[in-house]
Amino acid sequence: MSDFEKRIAQQVELRADESGTKTLTGYAAVFNSPTDIGGYFTEQIAPGAFIETIKGDVRCLFDHQSGNVLGRTKSGTLRLSEDSHGLRFEVDLPDTVLGKDVGTLVARGDISGCSFDFRAMKQSWDDTVDPPRRTLEKVEISEVSIVTFPAYADTTVGLRSLEAARGEGNAAHNAAAARRRVAEKRALSEQKFRGIRQD
Repeated sequence: MSDFEKRIAQQVELRADESGTKTLTGYAAVFNSPTDIGGYFTEQIAPGAFIETIKGDVRCLFDHQSGNVLGRTKSGTLRLSEDSHGLRFEVDLPDTVLGKDVGTLVARGDISGCSFDFRAMKQSWDDTVDPPRRTLEKVEISEVSIVTFPAYADTTVGLRSLEAARGEGNAAHNAAAARRRVAEKRALSEQKFRGIRQD
């Protein structure tokens, strides 16, 4: 199995109830929404992919830092549910400095995104399209995070994801296809850097 990977998620919203409890809500993942992973492949999540993971013990963190816990499913302060749109989360912010700070920053619009760590437990690949398409059919989530920089523009992360997803435990032709695509991307990047190609 591959190591845990990180992906951006959707907009985070803040709401407060009559008791003053502040809750962040959003979708940690959306179904059937193709995402470009650094130009190396596209990825989509199939409905039902989170059925098992939402029964486990998942934490909500700030900026993927294990010391910045905002909630946990085991304690009931983080709630995960799967609907027709995707994996929805609700986290009741703690009455701590971190919780108050995150709530204030989300309310001001300074922080507006989230991300999640996952491991693909079951996946399929379509190599008939370019770039290839990965469909996540069963996913294990370790945590969701409220993040300062949710943008996913790091092609080296995309490269690691492709090599990990295609290279471990898959057929030899899948690994060869991954190596070929990585070599092509590197060659294009080198050509652009040296001014051979302008596109």
